Amino acid sequence: MPILGMIHIGVALLFAVHALRTGREMYWLFILFMFPLLGSIVYAVVVWLPEMRHSVGTRRVVRRVRETLDPGRELRQAQEDFDLAPTVQNRLRLADALAATGSHAEAAQLYSECLKGVYRDDADIELRYARALLESDQAEKARGVLEMLIAREPALRSPEGHLLYARAVAACGSRDQAKHEFDTLIGYSASFEARARYAEALAQWGETDAARALATEALKHVNRMPKHATEFNSPWIKALRRYRDS
Repeated sequence: MPILGMIHIGVALLFAVHALRTGREMYWLFILFMFPLLGSIVYAVVVWLPEMRHSVGTRRVVRRVRETLDPGRELRQAQEDFDLAPTVQNRLRLADALAATGSHAEAAQLYSECLKGVYRDDADIELRYARALLESDQAEKARGVLEMLIAREPALRSPEGHLLYARAVAACGSRDQAKHEFDTLIGYSASFEARARYAEALAQWGETDAARALATEALKHVNRMPKHATEFNSPWIKALRRYRDS
């Protein structure tokens, strides 16, 4: 088989794994393998790129680069732009900048103000709002926001949103339901953050053996990961090592 053809099939396989892990419709598998090149392009444009563009992880990387080059620059510019034109997009940008600096309560207020008019049921904004609430110790309110989103959009597939919900449920003291959510999440998501958060919850509940076992399993393949992936997941890998060695 020509090398180019092998590359096309390899890309299709990667997208197929992504489709299965994120609960996509099964017809994507047919498209990917019946049309390895065209199918991969279509999947990337329709599914993968929009998900990456809106993901918290992608926004976090962009913020880190900006903050490294000029600490505080993004918050200053976001505030200036919002003061000049208080549009929804500028309000969102300012909320993101505040959240990145740890001002989660202020960010939550701005996200809440964005959820009006045509953006009233915007799932992406609701997820950001729920995260800000959770990080500002408003777990009950975050859980309520997420449960309304789940009820309104039961077909929504968002590992990041699922993680927020599992964390909110755990913070509200619903241990059995939190375990169910975390177990379901790590069953289809490869997220190190999800595993680190679950290990943290288990340790807080006094289930240190379970936390250690979870961390040990999660860390098995770290040494074979690409350098950029290890660096990106560094905070969660460190946390998992701490729970493994505790």
